[in-house]
Amino acid sequence: MDPLSFIDKSVKQIYKTYEELHRLAEPSWQEKQTSAYIANELRNAGIAFKTFDSHYGIAAEIPGTMKEAVILRADLDALVQEVDGRVRPNHSCGHDAHSTMVLYTALAIAKSGVKPRHTLRFIFQPAEEKGEGALKMMSEGVLKDAEYLFGLHLRPSFEVPFNQASPVIIHSSSGTIKGRIKGRQAHAARPDDGINAIEAAALLVHKLKQVTIDTKASYSIKMTQLQTSNNASNVIPETADFSLDARAQENRVMTELKRLAHLVMDEVSAETGTEISCTLEEFVPAAQPNKDAMKIAETAIKDVLGEENFLPVCISPGGEDFHFYTLENPGINATMVGLGCGLAPGLHHPKMSFRKEALIYGCKILIKTVLLASEKE
Repeated sequence: MDPLSFIDKSVKQIYKTYEELHRLAEPSWQEKQTSAYIANELRNAGIAFKTFDSHYGIAAEIPGTMKEAVILRADLDALVQEVDGRVRPNHSCGHDAHSTMVLYTALAIAKSGVKPRHTLRFIFQPAEEKGEGALKMMSEGVLKDAEYLFGLHLRPSFEVPFNQASPVIIHSSSGTIKGRIKGRQAHAARPDDGINAIEAAALLVHKLKQVTIDTKASYSIKMTQLQTSNNASNVIPETADFSLDARAQENRVMTELKRLAHLVMDEVSAETGTEISCTLEEFVPAAQPNKDAMKIAETAIKDVLGEENFLPVCISPGGEDFHFYTLENPGINATMVGLGCGLAPGLHHPKMSFRKEALIYGCKILIKTVLLASEKE
């Protein structure tokens, strides 16, 4: 059976799989049931796969006549956020849809009996939301012999309209700078005897607003969290913990933004007499567009949706740990497809929804993409 025909005959099962994965929503590094579900589907289809002792990622494989691999990646984890007054795991970023489409891409090709030229590998990755899963999967050797790597991400309607798709998402680099300001306690009636950590934080906010970089690429840095452990309103607070959200459209701009942020913190420390320490967390690099991979995805999109529904580029200020794969392995031809799906009101919104028909043409785009890449010399 032709793999695209398999998708047409499996519409109800695809929707059912999506709904079941949606209900399983599990946080980063805790994707036990989600992983078991996908493993069971792969096992029933006779697709060889590997699991790992230290996490719930999966690497499945359909052998080709060549050892060089075309790889397709999905993410497993859900966000943890407040939904209807309750904090819980919630698939508001579309990872349940991504896993569904990558799974059925593998199932369709396996059931069709197509013999790919390149080996086809399907990665189901944990902990994308933490920005840590790609690095872990790379440490497991899942990129061995990789020539091509593809991903896919649902896009909100204002980026990519329904029934359209783009061969590349230009994600920005992003990271969270977690810091602590250490001052000195004093009675609030004698503020000159102390060093107020909140006042130092206010100065930090002011100076960060003045940070400028000579570039056309977009960037931003701002304080998004601030708290003290001070339970008394009549005591000068000694310690304040803060978070800075940093974003840049290009990796070189992010490097400069981090450097300037540290200079600002040094200035604030010197001017206020505080000690400021910080660490970078949840960092993900910016996309590095690859023309070869983009051209293959472009052909697949036009074959499935028609040239009129092809969108050349999707630019997003959001971040994705998919781009660690190319940052650490610049020789791989890689891109992430942006799938228009009627998504509203937006990614990470607790009430995010999209039109399920997109799962069907998303599967077909992925099938066409990996098979076209597999036939490349």
